[in-house]
Amino acid sequence: MGLKLDLETSIAKIFRESWEERDGTVVPDDTSVTLGNDGVKLKATVLYADLSGSTDLVDTYKKVFSAEIYKAYLSCAGRIIRSEGGTITAYDGDRIMAVFIGPRKNNSAVKAALKINFAVQQIIMPAKRKQYPDNAYSLKQVIGIDTSELLVAKTGVRGANDLVWVGRAANHAAKLTALPDTHSTYITPDVYSVLNEDLKVSGEAAMWEAIKWDTFNDTIIYRSTYWYRVPD
Repeated sequence: MGLKLDLETSIAKIFRESWEERDGTVVPDDTSVTLGNDGVKLKATVLYADLSGSTDLVDTYKKVFSAEIYKAYLSCAGRIIRSEGGTITAYDGDRIMAVFIGPRKNNSAVKAALKINFAVQQIIMPAKRKQYPDNAYSLKQVIGIDTSELLVAKTGVRGANDLVWVGRAANHAAKLTALPDTHSTYITPDVYSVLNEDLKVSGEAAMWEAIKWDTFNDTIIYRSTYWYRVPD
């Protein structure tokens, strides 16, 4: 069978076959979803953490230094996400995607984001300044968080495949990371509305500022520069 005919046959099969959908109680991995029209439904919160300005980083600094920044940021982000109960679903160059489920998924995702900001400001940057005192690089990052129902499916070809996360939370969380790095964390109203008070207010000061997101018809979202201390 030629490649064109093979592609036409496989695409027709995708559109023709009915879907097998089931509710998920854990975050699926690539062994629990098949390449057919098989989907797992989840109510989940998605966190995207993105290293800002990575193009300038690799264009301006030595490759080994850039690699150290990548490794430091992604390592801290990944370990903090896991400590808050999140499941890392993808590393994509200079960013990381994670999924949180369960009754505290929104609080856990936001706490992870604020702890990542703490790690950047109070762990990574001091270590960078100590090792490279004459280096002017300043690590900036943006985290986006949204929550919704998702459909998880497998895409690709046998031997080279991955999961695709279909739903608003995955799409919007990723797009939030494109917002200015003047603020480290951006969340949607559905996330903000269920946060515990200690993640909304610091002392008597509000930790979040409501703004209009012009990318999506001036929808109200929330942004913050605050951090949450990582315990010793």
